[in-house]
Amino acid sequence: MMAGFGHGTRRHPRSRGRTWSRTGPDRATLGIVGVICAVAGFFVLGIVLGPVAIIAGWLAMGRSWTGSRPVTALVAVVLGAIDTLLAVIWLAGAASPGTGIL
Repeated sequence: MMAGFGHGTRRHPRSRGRTWSRTGPDRATLGIVGVICAVAGFFVLGIVLGPVAIIAGWLAMGRSWTGSRPVTALVAVVLGAIDTLLAVIWLAGAASPGTGIL
């Protein structure tokens, strides 16, 4: 149908049930992605996946510490911080003098 023949989109711009923002992933998805990145970061690329988990968890919390926080978002932030801290400690230990080949 064409919008110009009495079926305009001004009265009902969205269909029923689609009232959320379609500009990006929702908070629940970001929380789950953050938890997955944090858990995967314990095994591979912790220095990259840890901060990704922190950012995804922070965005899932609505960029605020106040109010209600989803559990997955909080778990993502905490595990991402632990993951990042362990990766930095591991890199500092690997770069210390006396651990090289010579």
